Amino acid sequence: MIKLRVFRGIDSYEAIGPTCLTTGTFDGVHVGHVKILSQLNKIAGEEGLRSAMLTFHPHPRKVLFPDHHGLALLTTLDEKLELLERAGIQDVIIHPFSKEFSRVDPIAYVRDLLIEQLQMKHMVIGYDHRFGRNREGDIHQLIEMAPLYGFKVTEIAAQEVDDVNVSSTKIRKALDEGDVDAANTYLGYRYRFSGEVVPGKQRGKGLGFPTANIWVEDDTKLIPKEGVYAVDALLHGERFKGMMNIGFNPTFEQEGDKTMEVNLFNFDRDIYGERMIIELKKYLRPEKRFGDVNDLKKQMEKDRNDAYALD
Repeated sequence: MIKLRVFRGIDSYEAIGPTCLTTGTFDGVHVGHVKILSQLNKIAGEEGLRSAMLTFHPHPRKVLFPDHHGLALLTTLDEKLELLERAGIQDVIIHPFSKEFSRVDPIAYVRDLLIEQLQMKHMVIGYDHRFGRNREGDIHQLIEMAPLYGFKVTEIAAQEVDDVNVSSTKIRKALDEGDVDAANTYLGYRYRFSGEVVPGKQRGKGLGFPTANIWVEDDTKLIPKEGVYAVDALLHGERFKGMMNIGFNPTFEQEGDKTMEVNLFNFDRDIYGERMIIELKKYLRPEKRFGDVNDLKKQMEKDRNDAYALD
């Protein structure tokens, strides 16, 4: 696998040759994105360029609409970098997004930043991409600028993207509805999130199903629909089967905070304070309130058997 070089800001980029560049959020790095990145890599290889991506952090909507950004992202920055490396991108530039940056003139953005600093010789971009102050720049402006500033433009047409029949919005909707199968198919991998194991109320242990409570630090990370899931958990490189409940523990709580509790099978270790990665395999059932604890335990035994049977 090609080693990914990561730069925090356009000014920090260390060019070792001209680039074939794309730019965007690429949330989820799903199968549609991978199609674009494969084309980027192919062109870079044919023209002797480095495949590069310019992306932004924090997400532009969080900066421009801080009080109502409504973000529910499929990938954290670290997760996205891991997926980009897997996709074979050589250089990723993560530029700090600010209101000041959002006001950069489209021509200055291309000429001074992409060409001068990122050494862009070929741009691969979606048909609907917008850039620069007030999103004034578009594919037509890029095509006009290309001969003036000595770069090429490859447009990813709407038809090419539509043929894949996937979008980050469609994946978010699937996860919001508990359709893990569809989400994982669109992504090309299992949806995952990670977090620190924190103390809970120890109810699971009393029921014979000790749980690890997961705290996800990034408040923009999408948490799927409430309910019970079959999962795999990764801890220090080891993989464990398990089941997870996302919700409010209605059998015990009238009101409360949403929690994510994972019961790992054949596992008995103290892991408080450690970081765990959770991969979703299947949505088993909605969360529900049981009449008594014995009914809950019977259902949890069934959930465990259903989850354990899955590869």
